[in-house]
Amino acid sequence: MFKKSIALFTLSFLFATPAYAAAPTVESLELSINLVWIMMGAFLVFFMHAGFAMVESGFTRTKNTLNILMKNFLTICIAAMLFFVAGYAIMFGTSSGSIIGTNGFFLSGVEDIGFFVFQAMFVATCATIMSGAVAERIKLGSYILIVIAMTLFIYPVVGHWIWQGDGWLTALGFSDFAGSTVVHLTGAIAALMVVLILGPRLGKYNKTKVNVIPGHNLPLGALGVFILWLGWFGFNGGSTLAADPSLVPYVIGTTLLSTSAALVSSSFYTKLRFKKVDASLSMNGVLGGLVGITAGAAEISLGGSIIVGLVSGILLVEAIRFIDTKLRVDDPVGAIAVHGVCGIWGTLAIGFFSIDTGLFYGNGFSQLGIQAIGILAVIIWVSVTAGGFTFVLNKISPIRVSAEEEKAGLDFSEHGSSAYHFKDSFLEGTSSTKTPIGLADRLNQHVPAENSTKL
Repeated sequence: MFKKSIALFTLSFLFATPAYAAAPTVESLELSINLVWIMMGAFLVFFMHAGFAMVESGFTRTKNTLNILMKNFLTICIAAMLFFVAGYAIMFGTSSGSIIGTNGFFLSGVEDIGFFVFQAMFVATCATIMSGAVAERIKLGSYILIVIAMTLFIYPVVGHWIWQGDGWLTALGFSDFAGSTVVHLTGAIAALMVVLILGPRLGKYNKTKVNVIPGHNLPLGALGVFILWLGWFGFNGGSTLAADPSLVPYVIGTTLLSTSAALVSSSFYTKLRFKKVDASLSMNGVLGGLVGITAGAAEISLGGSIIVGLVSGILLVEAIRFIDTKLRVDDPVGAIAVHGVCGIWGTLAIGFFSIDTGLFYGNGFSQLGIQAIGILAVIIWVSVTAGGFTFVLNKISPIRVSAEEEKAGLDFSEHGSSAYHFKDSFLEGTSSTKTPIGLADRLNQHVPAENSTKL
């Protein structure tokens, strides 16, 4: 039997024919290259959340750092899962009345998973815009419920109107290449609605005075800005949805020039306005330039992108000042100005500077009017839905932490720990030197006394 087996094994080698993988075609190579580019864009947009976490924590106080970090982690994880369950279907499913998608729930029937992954990064970005604006006084559970509403329904409906292909704003001719309105304005209006219901942080405003509550770590915030800047090349560049050798460098070029111009204009303008170059406003100027060019990165000229950036930087400084001192809306990181005001400007800029449809290229006011209609529609939709949801939520159970918890810091009240080690009291205005109980202390409380050892 053994000899027969050897003989059959030998014959199998003699008569076997070699099998080769099918030779790659031009089409298959193109598909692979495009997929790699889109995934690279998705990775960069994912990395932007590290930037958001750094900017938000650096521009706020030490006692809320862990809370901000956890909000950013939870946002992207919740957004990804809910976008899989229903968000993608509502946004990109077969259109019903050009308003909402009706199929593709749980990605049923969806073949392009790469596109889903890329878009999931965008929905998380929209939701996390709220995190910085509501920082230092919102309950974690309330924030999560608002994120669920945003990622499951509110944002996908806006995306359907503009990016699905059959949405009513698309049919109207509205243009938003990578999301100045879809992502940034949507997130900013939601943030504004929540902040109006939350109210300002304790000590921010007196009867006649606006108090500055400085961030605890501007170098951390600056690193976050650089990370966001890097990630934005994937945000805008990946929105080409193909590794187009002519379009991708163009989009990256307009993104770079707009941002550079915004940093320069915000820096010089703060010097002119306040006699000093303000670092935090200049850093936000970078983000304003990024938001400003996002809508028109593929159709505004390189020179036009510089103008868009210069305006974005100045507009950002004045918007933050107006929102903070005139409207008295407390936004610790300037998210409403960065993503809302610059998002509106960037969307309108297409009506002025688009090579194909812009006013300054001899195409009249038509595109500018269409852009304004789209902006107004999104503002109304998000104000009603996000504002209404938050209002009802606040009536059921207050979304804001207690005054004592706010003074102690959300790290302690929400997480029972802290990002940094303090010897002084977490409670302002007290002489107590008691520090919060850390994780190790809580675990040791459950260890029987006879098993504990003295260190």
